[in-house]
Amino acid sequence: MNRIHRRGLLKGAAATTGLSLLATPYLSRRAMAQGAGTVNIFAWAGYLNDEILNAFREATGITPNYTPYGTNDELLNQLRANNGGGFDLIWPTVDRVPNYVEFGLVQELDESKIEVAKVLPSAWENSTNLGAVVEGKRYQVPTDWGTEAVAFDRDQMPLEYGSASYGDIWGEAAEGLATVRAHSALVGLGLWLEAEGRLPRPLLDAFTDPDAQVEIFDAILAEAVARKGNIIQFWNNENEAQGAFRVNGAAIGQTWDSTAAALSREGLPVGFVAPKEGALAWMEGLAIPSGAENLDEAYAFINWFLTPEAGAMYTNATSINSTAVGSAELLSDEAKAFFAAAYPGDALDKLWWWPIQENWYITKRNEYQDRFLSA
Repeated sequence: MNRIHRRGLLKGAAATTGLSLLATPYLSRRAMAQGAGTVNIFAWAGYLNDEILNAFREATGITPNYTPYGTNDELLNQLRANNGGGFDLIWPTVDRVPNYVEFGLVQELDESKIEVAKVLPSAWENSTNLGAVVEGKRYQVPTDWGTEAVAFDRDQMPLEYGSASYGDIWGEAAEGLATVRAHSALVGLGLWLEAEGRLPRPLLDAFTDPDAQVEIFDAILAEAVARKGNIIQFWNNENEAQGAFRVNGAAIGQTWDSTAAALSREGLPVGFVAPKEGALAWMEGLAIPSGAENLDEAYAFINWFLTPEAGAMYTNATSINSTAVGSAELLSDEAKAFFAAAYPGDALDKLWWWPIQENWYITKRNEYQDRFLSA
């Protein structure tokens, strides 16, 4: 399995200095020639704020219509209900792209319309194996990456890199204080059990072999059920994850990086750190649904979002890492500090990238999730 991390992602970042200076006039002239237009974007909640949307509109003359969703499953179900219509751009995680291809919900991208040089080379190349390319055809442009790791209350449950573990979420000290997303928590728990030598076979086998998935998840589920008393709240989306810490008494959890960053910006004593087993890493990107109507506008948004300024604006707002060449140099001090605290030492070398999640895996995964929730 390919290992990619920010050090690799940043290679070549200086190679295209100046691209952004050309991008805005080019897009503006193009938009004026087309009489502007609209683009309908179905993206994760919290990803596109007014600053980003207004900057795109000013740069291109195109009006963006943003509809938020909270989970990959919500996105997939909506696209299936619409038969691939209703939106011009969607924002799935790369490991789920093959699901959309299988159901005919996304279209092959025209790479001649994408300014590929704006994408960090290693992100473009590695996305091929992570799910963006299916049977030789590209369906997604990688735009960002982040992790799901350990969020913690610095006062109640202080953690440090090197000793912090997914096991801290499931230990006695966290009884009645933890928040997790059920299906990914089983994987995090599995990584801890694997590190302890307590899984019947390697965790990655669960993503490639249905029989192995049952054998492995049976062991994980038994442990999760036995420790379910640790969970004060389950979360499914960003708002629920933040609420667990903000109002429901959580002091530790397995959350997205953006969750902890948002809480920290509010002044809450919430930190975020990669566990010693490796932070669960994901890559995301833009794909065009099969029923998209505003194709030129969709490609215009993709190319604009890959400018250094747009990438930095996005990372500063979310603490999710842009794949736009040159964006890292424009980040705020706050964003840089969050990244440094979350991934010190060799944390970037230990990232555990989500494998492709085929539909058979998702179906069975959801069964184990439901059994955990109802136990």
